[in-house]
Amino acid sequence: MKIIPLFQKLLQYKSITPNDAGIYDFIDEYLGDSWQCIKLDIEDVTNRFYYKKFNDNDVHLCFAGHVDVVPTGEGWSVDPFTADVIDGIITARGAQDMKSGVASFLYACKNATNFNGTLSILLTSDEEGEAINGTVKVLELLKEKNFLPTSAIVAEPTCENIFGDAIKVGRRGSINGYFELQGKQGHAAYPEKAINPVHKISPILPQIAGYNLDNGDEFFSPSQFVVTDIRSGMEVTNVTPNKLNMMFNVRNSTKTNQETIKKFIASKFEGLEYSLKLTQGSYPFVTDSNTDVVKNMQKSIQEVCNIETKLSTAGGTSDARFFGQFKIDTVEFGVKNDTIHAIDERVEIKDVEKLSEVFENIISKW
Repeated sequence: MKIIPLFQKLLQYKSITPNDAGIYDFIDEYLGDSWQCIKLDIEDVTNRFYYKKFNDNDVHLCFAGHVDVVPTGEGWSVDPFTADVIDGIITARGAQDMKSGVASFLYACKNATNFNGTLSILLTSDEEGEAINGTVKVLELLKEKNFLPTSAIVAEPTCENIFGDAIKVGRRGSINGYFELQGKQGHAAYPEKAINPVHKISPILPQIAGYNLDNGDEFFSPSQFVVTDIRSGMEVTNVTPNKLNMMFNVRNSTKTNQETIKKFIASKFEGLEYSLKLTQGSYPFVTDSNTDVVKNMQKSIQEVCNIETKLSTAGGTSDARFFGQFKIDTVEFGVKNDTIHAIDERVEIKDVEKLSEVFENIISKW
């Protein structure tokens, strides 16, 4: 099966999170008996880890991705699960995010005739959802088996303007904040008898909203304090509120952590009564640009696309964060990222063909 028919076949499975819709049965058949498979299903999440040992060397390159997609929404110009090629473009849910990447590394791995170690493929149906029973659980199991990859390529869409122009060598972390400022409820006509938390936060808000907690570095943009919600009061005009609640998010670099944020809040709200809860959805990581997986990816893109690719850490979270958590050298590379999760998500077939070429090329470099 050629790469584009393979891609179309994957797109036709209505694998909306966390349902794999039977896609693994097809992948089992596609890869064949020469690939071993570890199945790990937790609640309604299905995970598969396929691997093939070419020899006993310690090198272990893992291609990773997710088979689940977000719901389609309404207003598509085509059926989002038909995956027809029209004028060199496929419009379908998951075209960019990320069945193009999955198809490309499946094709490259199946057709690999030699590798200096072990090739593997990690797939989950739980990336677009809560992501608690997916990739991270497989990696925990592999650690128990002493079988963690030495390098990983996550085939998320990474390119910005043209195919090959960007790879991701890390990701920012994500810290969520839940802040409550205590006041004292009272009558609006007697403000001196109350403590109005809206008035208390008003002079402070310009000092925190949009504030950069660090200056960033060559890989990361500054960690900015982003206020996402403020609410207070009883929706009446004659009662001042008893408390104010604020939520915020910090996409943090390696220079900022929860302790940084706690100290920042304490300095701004000194003398006021408040409570603060922080949760961390993901932790920042960056892969050294001198590692084999980064250098080989840059070389492969150069050879296939004749383009110098930049190293980036921009964007939200992805399952690459879990590989970083296990100290695995990880890069992300895939097609353009300009219609993911959108109505009429689409990709050019020439980019998918090139992506499979890049993956075939990088396999040959070890």
